[in-house]
Amino acid sequence: MKRTFSRKILHNEVVTQLSNMIVEGVLRPGSRISESRLCDHFGISRTPLREALKVLNVEGLVLLLPNRGCWVARITREEMEEIVPVLGALTALAGELACANIRADELARIRSLHMQMIDHYRSGDQQSYSALNHDIDDAIFEAAGNKALSETYNKLRKRLRSLHCATPKTPPHWADAVREYEEMVAALAAGDGARFASVARRHIRHTEEIMRIALDTLDAEAVAKHLRNVEAVT
Repeated sequence: MKRTFSRKILHNEVVTQLSNMIVEGVLRPGSRISESRLCDHFGISRTPLREALKVLNVEGLVLLLPNRGCWVARITREEMEEIVPVLGALTALAGELACANIRADELARIRSLHMQMIDHYRSGDQQSYSALNHDIDDAIFEAAGNKALSETYNKLRKRLRSLHCATPKTPPHWADAVREYEEMVAALAAGDGARFASVARRHIRHTEEIMRIALDTLDAEAVAKHLRNVEAVT
């Protein structure tokens, strides 16, 4: 039997799939998006595709340019250097609130996620590790119990998603990051908000270094592409 989807479900699925294609590097930062190819890929018309692209434009993942089509957003170094410290401050505040408000079941879930994340670290599975890393962050913000804080954090975090495709497969300070999350989980268990905030601010400095490496990688790709184009016309 052929599956049918409501307009809302189809729209949400396309948004999710496009986001994943950007994060996974199928659609590279700075590249032009071909609507016709994506329509063929998803088996949909241009209307739901354009609705999905409008959502991603609001989230900062794509750019809709008049008379120039749609492009995958390429965050600048200046934007990254502004966003990352703010994410660190928001995480520190969320941790302080969570330390004061966290329930036993929320702490148990975070501990379980953390153990799974360590398993992925030990096996070298960076993709699964990163997914659980985000799940832990989301659980901490949920435990903080501040909707406005969570919405602000998620909006800014999405702005950095296009850099994920260029992050190192074995990021620097990975072992440090694992220890930092262990310290943050311990701080949550102890209800020590000040300790959590201190570790979170240390952790964000490592994140900023990884983002710089990702930007360097994208810069090198752009130069290589430009040289290939020059060679093609000479």
